[in-house]
Amino acid sequence: MRPTEAAERDTDPEEPGPIRSSGGTGGPARTSDAGRHDPPAEPAGGVLSAPYRALTLGCVATVLLIAFEAMAVGTAMPAAAEALNGVSLYAFAFSAFFTTSLLGMSVAGQWCDRSGPLAPVLAGIATFALGLLFSGTAQSMWVFVVGRAFQGVGGGLVIVALYVTVRLAFPERLRPAALAAFSASWVVPSMVGPVIAGTITEQLGWRWVFLGITVLVVLPLLVLVPALRRSASGPPEGASRTLDRRRLRLAVAVALGAGLLQYGGQELRWVSLLPVAVGLALLAPSAARLLPAGTFRLRRGLPSVIALRGVISAAYLSTQTFLPLLLVTQRDLSYTQAGLSLAASGATWAVGSWAQSRPWAEPHRLKLVRLGTLLITLGVGTTPLVLLDAVPVWLPVVTLGVGAFGMGFVVSTVGVLVLRFSTPKEAGGNVASLQLCDSLANVVMLTTVGSLFAALGGDASAAAGHAAETTAASAVGPGAFVAVYAATLTAALLSIAVGGRLGPARGSPAGGSPAGRARGDGGG
Repeated sequence: MRPTEAAERDTDPEEPGPIRSSGGTGGPARTSDAGRHDPPAEPAGGVLSAPYRALTLGCVATVLLIAFEAMAVGTAMPAAAEALNGVSLYAFAFSAFFTTSLLGMSVAGQWCDRSGPLAPVLAGIATFALGLLFSGTAQSMWVFVVGRAFQGVGGGLVIVALYVTVRLAFPERLRPAALAAFSASWVVPSMVGPVIAGTITEQLGWRWVFLGITVLVVLPLLVLVPALRRSASGPPEGASRTLDRRRLRLAVAVALGAGLLQYGGQELRWVSLLPVAVGLALLAPSAARLLPAGTFRLRRGLPSVIALRGVISAAYLSTQTFLPLLLVTQRDLSYTQAGLSLAASGATWAVGSWAQSRPWAEPHRLKLVRLGTLLITLGVGTTPLVLLDAVPVWLPVVTLGVGAFGMGFVVSTVGVLVLRFSTPKEAGGNVASLQLCDSLANVVMLTTVGSLFAALGGDASAAAGHAAETTAASAVGPGAFVAVYAATLTAALLSIAVGGRLGPARGSPAGGSPAGRARGDGGG
């Protein structure tokens, strides 16, 4: 039975309604604005069959590059922060990426709707490479952060463009498998990335981790660009070609507000309350207008689907971000050994994503999400036990692996649901909202845990780094990490509640068009 047929036969009142096929290139079936299905005219076969093979490999190659950069940064960051006397800005180096990706994602959503995903992909990869050069040649932590900000813009452009590519070029039945292939792209980087990045950091220096990746950006371009030109080079059918300047202004306000929030959170002075207040005043109302109405109130359906992506990302990725620094400073591991704690997570994430792409999973998507949030909470809650000397240092390999398996279930399913709830002309905006919520939640979480980390030991480490008998990193106390992981566990517990609200309210339509039209009314 095809996934569409399984969904249509499902009688669970909480499950989404029948899947809508989309218009677009590459052979998918088309649906009119009135919801009537035209006869499907799509090639047979999977994502690696002849009609889709080049596009799938191109997308996978691009995600592979981004994944390798993420794993390499996680491994090299403790060395970079120590060398640049910036351990107190450790979280800022990560949150800067997510802050500027907010702007990149909002721009990409409109850009894709106006001209298709090709131009955003090209611009995104170029900006990403520029950021790698900035970080790799930085002589101060703030310049390093600027480089991370450029990387965020590029990553935001690329990831939205790839999701829109899936919406345009793949039929409904292949979208779960296409998104699972994105997750599978993290397997090799997660397994070999920490080893390669750790070895380069210890033998050549952390700078070569960033400079080396810069050279690799050419490879995905050679594979992806020709396939995009053939399969998804134009805008979605019925999409508006008018630039939404209001939405861009809101995106700038969100990014600026997030930046001020981070700056104030890192300063740890009473005067820093001013940028925090201004940042919140810019961030909150602008985000409420960019996201579908009801997202902050966890309204059932599309708003809660998008909110869940943000909550689980904030919980899991912040847990993962601080783990290498914890293992280096509290358990005396080398950079390579600490990076290896992340190795299993990419593989188990891919397994979870693959599992949700199987036909048997289609009628049970919301149940899989609930199971996934439980696994994420288990992984997040047990990872900080490694702070105890009696606990083996390899425990995070297991706990993060469990959490990543749950992330594979949830992240891919959330992507499928957003595309399902979107008409072709809404796909770019809704995907941008999904990624925007992801990055926004990470910014808020990293700012929160970064401030706690600095206040409870991380900030003092910068001064300690000037002492001959110690290093900046070794002065970090365990209390700083306890505060970080208490915050991530809170977010993980919240995800369990949000995961129960993804289905539409009883008696309401299951499609995505009303929810998409509700965006921008300020309902938050």
